[in-house]
Amino acid sequence: MKIKLFLSLVFAALFCTTLKGQQTADNRQQSSLLDKVNLYMGTADDYGQMTPGATVPYSQIQVCPDSKPRQHPGYDYEVPTISGFSINRLSGVGGSGCGGNVSLMPDATGKDVRLVKHTEVAKPGYYSVQLSNGVWFTATADHRMAVERFSFPDPSKAVLLLNPRSAFDKVFGAYFDQKSPTMGQGFAECANTCGRGHYLLYYRLYTNSPFVLDTIADGRKRLTFPELSAKYVEVRIVVSTGFADELDKMNEQAVWRTDFQTMMGRAKRQWQRLLSTVEIEGGTEDQQTIFYTSLYRTFHSPFQVTDQIMKNYLGTDNQVHAAKSYEYYSSWSLWDTYRTKFPLITLLDEGHSSAIMQSLSQLYLTGKKDWSTNYECVPTVRTEHAIATLLDAYRQGINIPSLRDAYPGMVKEVKGLSLKSPDQCLEASGDFWSLGQLAEELGMKGDAAKWTKRGQEIFDSIWPKEFKDIDETYTKMKGNGLYQGTRWQYRWGAPMYLPRMIELVGKQELGEQLQRFFKEELYNQGNEPDIHVPFLFGRLGMPQKTAGIVRTLATESITHRYGGNDAYPTPFIGCAFVNQPRGYCFEMDEDDGAMSAWYVFASIGMYPLVVGEAVYELFPPLFDKVTLHLGADRQTTVVIRTEGRTSEKQEVKKVTWNGKALSNFQIPVKELKKGGELVFKF
Repeated sequence: MKIKLFLSLVFAALFCTTLKGQQTADNRQQSSLLDKVNLYMGTADDYGQMTPGATVPYSQIQVCPDSKPRQHPGYDYEVPTISGFSINRLSGVGGSGCGGNVSLMPDATGKDVRLVKHTEVAKPGYYSVQLSNGVWFTATADHRMAVERFSFPDPSKAVLLLNPRSAFDKVFGAYFDQKSPTMGQGFAECANTCGRGHYLLYYRLYTNSPFVLDTIADGRKRLTFPELSAKYVEVRIVVSTGFADELDKMNEQAVWRTDFQTMMGRAKRQWQRLLSTVEIEGGTEDQQTIFYTSLYRTFHSPFQVTDQIMKNYLGTDNQVHAAKSYEYYSSWSLWDTYRTKFPLITLLDEGHSSAIMQSLSQLYLTGKKDWSTNYECVPTVRTEHAIATLLDAYRQGINIPSLRDAYPGMVKEVKGLSLKSPDQCLEASGDFWSLGQLAEELGMKGDAAKWTKRGQEIFDSIWPKEFKDIDETYTKMKGNGLYQGTRWQYRWGAPMYLPRMIELVGKQELGEQLQRFFKEELYNQGNEPDIHVPFLFGRLGMPQKTAGIVRTLATESITHRYGGNDAYPTPFIGCAFVNQPRGYCFEMDEDDGAMSAWYVFASIGMYPLVVGEAVYELFPPLFDKVTLHLGADRQTTVVIRTEGRTSEKQEVKKVTWNGKALSNFQIPVKELKKGGELVFKF
C-alpha cells in the first residue's frame, strides 16, 4: 500500500508539474501575441482615429474614455481631459463618429477630470487608468456587456454621474430610470455616422451595491452608494439591440455569475485565438507590432447582435426576425472595407464568415440603403459594394444559403445606382460586373450576360472620355465632381476592366503610366480609392515591381501630397504606418479596419486586387516566413516564405506553389485554402 501511495503521489506531482508547465507555455504564447498589439497606435489627433477601448472580437461593446474635446471615435491620446467613459464606438470611421453612449464619470462635479497618462494600460480585452481625482478605472467586456470598476480613494464618497444623452452625433431620444436598488434601465436613439440614419440602444445598468438616483442641473443622473462595503463600485452595462423585452427576461444572477478576472481572461483568449491564425518570422520588432495591431483591428466589426435569450434580431425593416440557423451580425462600412477587410476575414476566420455573409445577404430582404437606415440596431455606416463582398466570399467557398433569395434585391439596387459623376460611373460598372459574375455562379446565364454587358457599357461611357488621355487636370483633387481623389487616382478604380484599359491605351504604355504614377508621388496611401493600385503591376507583365513599392509604402517614409479631401498645402513626409500614437499619416482614417487589413495583406505577400474574383496577386512578404492556419478548425496550414533574399531591393525571380512555378504570380483563394507552401525565390 505504501508503495502504491508513493507511486500515486509521484504520478500526481509529475502530472501537476506537466500541467503547470503546459499552462505556463500557453500563457506565454498568449502574452507574447497580445503584447505585440499596441492599442495606442493611431489614436492621436487625426492620425488614424482609433481607440484603445476594452472589447472582444465582433462586439458592439468598446469601453473607453471620451476626450474633451473629443476626436471622431471619442478618444484622443493627446487630450488627457475626459467627459466620462462610454461603452461603444466605431474605429476611425471619420465624419462625426458614432456611438459614445451610456457615459459614466466617477466624480461629484465631472469638471476637469483628467487621465494620469503614465498609469494608462490598454491590452486586448482590458483597459485601466488612474484619474486626476484619485479614482482608478478598469474595464473589460464581452459581446453584450461592459464591465467597469471604479476604485475610489474614499469609498464613502463614491459617486457616478451618468449622461443618458451622451453620443457622438445627434440624440433623438434618451432616458434612464431606476428599477431596483441595484439596477436601472434606459435607452438611446441616436444618429449614425455623418448623421445618416438612426440606431436604437436599450440597456440595463447593474451595480454591486445599492445606489440612490437623482437628477442634477445639466440633465445627468447622479448615483451615490450609501451602503458600499467594497473598495470599489463595479458597474455592468448589458445592452440589447432593439429589444426592451429581452432585458426584461434577463436573470440578474447571470449578469454577476462571472467575475472580472475570468471575463478578462476570456476576452484575452478570444483575441489570442484570432491573432494566432497568422505566425510571422523575421522583420523588426516594430513591424511585428504594427502587423499584429493591424490584425487585431481587422476583427472589431461587424457586431454579433443576435438576442441571446430569444434568438431574434431587429431587421432594417423595423421588424423582429428569428435567427434560425446562424448568428446575426450588423454594423457595416463596406465602401471602405469591402476592398480589404472582408476578404481577409473570409480567409482567416472561416468559422464566423458564413454567418457574417448571411447577415449581409439578409439586408437585401429586410431593406438596404447605401448608408444607414432609420432602423439599425447598432452604430453602422455604409453598405455599398455588398454584391462584390458576397461574391468574393461565395467564391472562397463560404456557405451563403440566402444568396439566391437576396438576388432580386441586388438587381433593384444596381438599377438605382447613381451615374452622376465619373467615380460613381466607375463604381457602378464594378457593381454590375459583380452582379453578372454572381448571376453566372447561380446559373442565370441570361442575367449574367445582361449585367456584364451593362457594366461594360458604363465603363466604356466614362473611362475613355475622363481617364484615358492624361493632361494637367489629372492632379487636381475632386476635379470634375470626383468624390475623394484625383483623376490619376480614380483612373485605376475599376481593376476588373484592366483588359479593356489595355485595349484602349496599350499594355506597355499603361505600364509606363503606372510607373509614372508612383514615381511622381501621385498615389494616396491616406485614402481608399487607389489602395489597390500597387498590385496592378503583375497584370501588366511586371510582377517584380509590386514588392518594392509595397514595401516602401508599408515601411518607409514617403511623400504624401494628398489627404482625405484635398491636397496638402505642404506635402506630409513620413511613414504611413508607425508604431506610435501618431500611427498613420495625417488625415488617414483607419476606416473600420480597411487600412489595417491592407497592411496585413501587404505584409503576408498577397492581395485581392479584384474583389469578387477570389484570386490573390502574389509578391514577396514583408517577413521571412508567414504561416497561416486556415479553415473553420484552423487545421489547414499555408506556409509563405522567401528563399535566397539577402536584401530588400532584390527582385523575385520565381514563385512556386507546392513546388510548381506560378507564371502569372497569382493564386485562386480556393487553391490556397487547400494548404501548402508558397515560396518566393530570389
